Amino acid sequence: MEDINSLLRENIRNLVPYSSARDEYKGEEAIFLDANENPYNSPFNRYPDPLQMKLKKRIASIKGVPVERIFLGNGSDEAIDLLFRAFCEPGRDNAVSIKPTYGMYKVCADINHVGYRESLLTEDFQVNTRHLLSLADQQSKLVFICTPNNPTSNILSLEDILYLVENFDGLVIVDEAYMDFSGGPSMIGNLQQYNNLVILQTFSKAWGMAGIRLGMAFADPMVIKTMNRIKYPYNVNILTQRTALDNLQDLTYRDFWVNQILEQRSYLQQQLENMPGVKKIFHSDANFLMVRFDDPRRVFQYLMDQKIIVRDRSKVPLCEGCLRITVGTPAENAALLGALKQMSK
Repeated sequence: MEDINSLLRENIRNLVPYSSARDEYKGEEAIFLDANENPYNSPFNRYPDPLQMKLKKRIASIKGVPVERIFLGNGSDEAIDLLFRAFCEPGRDNAVSIKPTYGMYKVCADINHVGYRESLLTEDFQVNTRHLLSLADQQSKLVFICTPNNPTSNILSLEDILYLVENFDGLVIVDEAYMDFSGGPSMIGNLQQYNNLVILQTFSKAWGMAGIRLGMAFADPMVIKTMNRIKYPYNVNILTQRTALDNLQDLTYRDFWVNQILEQRSYLQQQLENMPGVKKIFHSDANFLMVRFDDPRRVFQYLMDQKIIVRDRSKVPLCEGCLRITVGTPAENAALLGALKQMSK
């Protein structure tokens, strides 16, 4: 796009952002008497770095992305919400996405009083690009694409996504939460070519840090600057920043976990294929399987009674009769398979 700034809501374009004490002084070694903090109980008495620069520099070295193209938030959900707040005028603008997909896109649209239009995936769970674009009009500011998609578990065509980026007159947000399990390349390498492309990633899946609530957005510096202007000042707390930095020192843990999950995903699929009542196991590029059962509600309830919790997706369009099963540890997967075998006796 020639001018991303033109997409912004007028009040956001003219906003004078809040300036915190830590925005005004960037150093570390100092006597801090500026932010009305308790001088005791260091380091937790101090407000965290509002722009998380140490953490961003480490992420930049891993991802190969400049710091000015990185936003960090309280999970990817914060980035999704900020994009709505920055670019969509409530009661007037709309966003377009696929169906089925991650439910927070629609929830954030509803919270922000923004229209939300859905294009049903094809039978093989791919994007009908022409239909999706036909849903857009002059008030369409955002397109959300999740790849690998949740709950269908498959990676979406890169060519189709690039077609949307090149033909949609707004921001295209590509959510890559499950990309580490797919074997496919991230679209981060396309950022410099397309200033209307936003990539979402997370520490909740491959990195095993869902509990610290840390999400990443990669985009044009103007988009990142806008998100930083409208976010709450200290959106990523000091415990999250420190934990993430500690975990990013050694990447071998993440690689080991991903390999283990991929091995267990293959094992689970092989075992489930021979189970009575299993109608179909869909190809997965994620850390979960979507499995179609003859009687999904009965299976779901039986597993819950055994304190094995899976997700019932049987009423979701194109996922009729399906349960979504996350790949667990070998012991957890054995317990799941054992329960299903016991149920079929």
